[in-house]
Amino acid sequence: MNYDGLLLRLPNEIKYFLAVFILVLSVGYFTGLLFVAQTETTNPDGIEENYLGNEDDPDAEVMKFEKGEREMLTIIHTHVLSMSFIFFLFGGILLITRLPKKLKFFLIIEPFFSIIATFGGIYLVWKGFLWMKYIVMLSGLLMTAIFTAGVLIIFYQIFFKKEILKP
Repeated sequence: MNYDGLLLRLPNEIKYFLAVFILVLSVGYFTGLLFVAQTETTNPDGIEENYLGNEDDPDAEVMKFEKGEREMLTIIHTHVLSMSFIFFLFGGILLITRLPKKLKFFLIIEPFFSIIATFGGIYLVWKGFLWMKYIVMLSGLLMTAIFTAGVLIIFYQIFFKKEILKP
């Protein structure tokens, strides 16, 4: 079955359904990023502070305490499961876009590695492997860049790109 470019050939009702889904998914994803910004975990030191606390810093504006094991496992469990479903559904839609095969494969598969690197890295930071905060930062940025690129590709192909019929 040739599914490359199938998105371009779908009826408008299905295209609009997928577009609305991607729009709502994006609102949820980017709202999550706003939460990350609120917790000041948009830089490596903020990541460390968020999970290990800052109660030893007398100059801290907001007091943060080290997360307990139960809280860490809950954070990691819920994020890995929910992000896996997000990128499974998202990848399914990207799969039917018209893109070069290697690029499409990268956009579909890489987020799963970023999920493991990001949330596994957060756990390892909490366990004392402080250098992992840089991996967490990079994998989170890569995951967000891929999500953003995928959203733009899907919207472009739904609303602007027309199927070229081959003779």
